[in-house]
Amino acid sequence: MTIIKVDKPVQVSEIKKKFSEQFPFLKIEFFKKKHKIDQGSLKKDIITDDFVISASEKDSAIMFSENTLVSELEKQFDEKFKLSAQIFRKSGRTWLETTYTDSWSLKKQNEEGLELSNI
Repeated sequence: MTIIKVDKPVQVSEIKKKFSEQFPFLKIEFFKKKHKIDQGSLKKDIITDDFVISASEKDSAIMFSENTLVSELEKQFDEKFKLSAQIFRKSGRTWLETTYTDSWSLKKQNEEGLELSNI
């Protein structure tokens, strides 16, 4: 189980780094606006790495494991920090939004990224 605790202001880059350490063939990006179901996020709405997140509640921890579904992780960021999160999977040299596979676990997404990057 991985826990990202936001008990003090933290830059988006720190969250992204911790996530990628657990899942090297995935990355997480944050956007100003929530994407619609089965649609991607707009590049113009991306939040930069130096953006600072502060906790507004006592329950400021994001918890996930390899069995967490992409949709569940994205929902946690929305509910706890009002951040629209989007997971991307590596495919060769490209990063693909997991829009149509948000029902997959992080483990399955990462394994697919590994396979697609070794082709």
